[in-house]
Amino acid sequence: MRRERRPTLEEVAERAGVSRATVSRVVNGQTSVAEPLRKAVEAAAAEMGYVPHAAARSLVTHRTDSIALIVPESPTRVFSDDQFFPSVIRGVATELDAAGKLLVLMTTGSNEGRARVERYAIGGHVDGVMFASLHDADPLPELMLRRGVPVVCNGFLPHSSAPWIDVDHVGGVRTAVEHLIAAGRRKIATITGPQDMSAGRARLEGYRRALAPTGQRAVVAIGDFTAQSGVEAMRQLLADEPDLDAVFVASDLMAHGALTALRESGRTVPGDVAVIGFDDIALASYCEPPLTTVRQPITEIGRTLARHMLRLLGGEEVESSTILPTELVMRDSA
Repeated sequence: MRRERRPTLEEVAERAGVSRATVSRVVNGQTSVAEPLRKAVEAAAAEMGYVPHAAARSLVTHRTDSIALIVPESPTRVFSDDQFFPSVIRGVATELDAAGKLLVLMTTGSNEGRARVERYAIGGHVDGVMFASLHDADPLPELMLRRGVPVVCNGFLPHSSAPWIDVDHVGGVRTAVEHLIAAGRRKIATITGPQDMSAGRARLEGYRRALAPTGQRAVVAIGDFTAQSGVEAMRQLLADEPDLDAVFVASDLMAHGALTALRESGRTVPGDVAVIGFDDIALASYCEPPLTTVRQPITEIGRTLARHMLRLLGGEEVESSTILPTELVMRDSA
């Protein structure tokens, strides 16, 4: 079976009554062509079924129409039961799809994976990179910036000048802990996140700020945002502070683990111990009891990441930092 011959650039130029160079400029997205000529070329290309060669077009425009979302976690973590990641990805994909861009999802859970991601992004295979779930020591965002790659981050990175998007962690946690204080809880502990991540630090800061005026002593355990770490941290808190009567947990997955440990210990929730989480993932509604939590707009984080990246690629300025709001969602656990 013979493959149908593709029309050439010269044939499109002849049909449109313009030069080959004019056709080349139009199909490669250059804006220097007068509107009547551009329309004539577009009409001729549509009539003839002309499709520009993608590789050649990217060489001319230096654009791939692909944007990477880099998650510095193992694939197991990214595609586990942590609904943060798919919600961010959904938000990013929605915006990029509407803009006609391709999303390239990349993880850097190993040294080899990190090296591949570095070569791929710096090698010009994507037009820009977005980062989610960053740890402070990660050198990739600043490395990308130094090599001229547009970068937007989810979360503040101390050593990087890249623009970043986050939520009001401190304010959200303060509202949660102040609710526990107003309810008469007198020994409020926290299970916070990793302290080499901006979210972990900010959520601990919010807890400390809310507790400071009360004179209560801070009682802190650290998890890694997984359910198992919530189980282990809650067990340790109960061993060290058996009379605690409330706990703020810095993620819903960890809070789910904390509820498991509290049931094991024979404590009732919220009778003996009130529990508040953070995220408002779907799991929060199905915990036993349903989890009071701080809602962060996870999908909107992804959409904002993508919007900022598209603005950068369009030559626009973006804010150095963007903070999205949080809110306390009341259910039965507190």
